[in-house]
Order: sequence, then structure tokens, then C-alpha cells
Amino acid sequence: MKSPIRALCILLALSGVSPRAHAQTRPPTPPVEAGAAGERRAPDHRFSVSTTYLSLANFESEATNLHHYELRVGYRLSPRDRVELKVTTWKLFEPMGIPLWDPLFRKESEWYPGRLRECGLGVTYQRLLTRGLFAQVEVLPIKKTYLDSDEREVGDGFKLYTSYHVGYQVQFLGGRLFVEPQVHFNYWPLDSEGPKGFAEVEDRWNNYFLFEPNLYIGVKF
Repeated sequence: MKSPIRALCILLALSGVSPRAHAQTRPPTPPVEAGAAGERRAPDHRFSVSTTYLSLANFESEATNLHHYELRVGYRLSPRDRVELKVTTWKLFEPMGIPLWDPLFRKESEWYPGRLRECGLGVTYQRLLTRGLFAQVEVLPIKKTYLDSDEREVGDGFKLYTSYHVGYQVQFLGGRLFVEPQVHFNYWPLDSEGPKGFAEVEDRWNNYFLFEPNLYIGVKF
């Protein structure tokens, strides 16, 4: 009886060791190669260049031509987050705070006694909410230059311009070309006072502008 029991014990011991020995000699799983399926990849088209349609629409008569030019250079931080550097300039013939629906909007009675040229360099942050819908915030410090009717400088100042956007991005050509219809709420909490004639007009209006429609056109690469 001892021999069968001893043989059984040896077999049980061997069966317990065998799987562990096999596991120790099994070659390690090779690492996932870069770009393999399942690996988190960086977003495509990280950089972008865009502008507002207003940069392409400076064809009005000189009296109301804004000479608005703008360029944005963007960098995509993640599939949902993008930052942009913005440089822009425009020449206002009336205060920025006159609402679109006000009867005095673009009426000569509210025009400056000259022009207000504003130039700024700022930053923008955009967050994708779902599919193409996004929210965006922009901070733009602006240098103000007041010009009389003969284009001579009669004063300068500073404005801190901010804007808050909701829009939708539509992509073409595999995501390389895009357009962004959007609506802005603009607010400038800091705004220095200009020369007398300009200040009299500006003081009658708001330091914000509601519901500005806009359209941006851009390329990703």
C-alpha cells in the first residue's frame, strides 16, 4: 500500500510544479508598437490658421469701411481643446457698443469726428462640447489710436476686449478645411477715454455688444 500512496504523492507534487515552471519559461508579451490598434494616438492636424469673413469683405465705401483684418494661428492640445494666438486690426467709424437692432446703428449722428484705429494681440481657448458644437473665450488687449478727419493722430488709449462664443465647426476635405458659424457676446471691462469729440459719442453707449454673428474660415495641417 505504501508504494501506490508514495507514487500518488509524487504525481501530485509534479502536477503542482509543472504549471508554475511553464509560466516562468513563457516568453513575455511583446510591447504594443507605436501606432498599433488600441493605442491612444495624438490628434491629427494639430495646427490651424483661420480668419473671419470680415477680412475678406472690406469693399464698402471709405466712410463705413472697417478695414478689419485678422489672423488666428491655433494649436490643438487634445481632441477637445484648442488654443489660438490672434492678431487683428480695425478702424471704427462709430462706437462698438451700439446694438444691432438699435435704430441709430450705422446712423451718421453717432459717428466719430474721425476714426478709431484699434490693434490687438490676444489669446483664444476653444472647448469642443459635442460633435461640432463648441464654446470659446477670447482675451484681447488693444491699443487705441484716435484719428481726425484728415487721418492725423489726436490721441491714444487702451482697451481690454473679451468675447464669449458659441458655434459649430463644419469640416471638409478630411478635416483639413473648416468653417465655424458662431455667435459672440463681447465685453470690454477696461476702456480708456478718448479725446473730447470721441468721448461724447462713446459715453452714450454700452461697453458690451450682444449677439454678434460671425463666420470663420480656416485650414488645419
